[in-house]
Amino acid sequence: MNLWKVLGLVLLLLSLPAMASVNAMGIHDVSHLRLDQPTRIGSVVLPAGDYTIRHSMEGQDHVMTFQHATRKTVFKIKCTLVPLGHKATQDQSSFELKSDNERILHELVFRGETAKHVF
Repeated sequence: MNLWKVLGLVLLLLSLPAMASVNAMGIHDVSHLRLDQPTRIGSVVLPAGDYTIRHSMEGQDHVMTFQHATRKTVFKIKCTLVPLGHKATQDQSSFELKSDNERILHELVFRGETAKHVF
């Protein structure tokens, strides 16, 4: 094998973990989120804390499963994936604060994904 073939093979093997981190929908299979205060997402109010988020499809619905890190409480929330047109360079979130101080999450974007999650 010549040097170029070996170098190409090494580069391919090094890039596999990066390619595997984003699935066919352009999102990570697992993400993490910290909520500093109770937050409404759809019809569910999540307590403050750290969450592991797993993404799945239930029929035609994209479902995000939020698991609280310490309480182990699980919340399933449907969302819509909206293509970004490019890979996100940073995590982003879009909240609304109601007059009664209720915090509502409308959108999530995770770094490296090519779609945003709209609730």
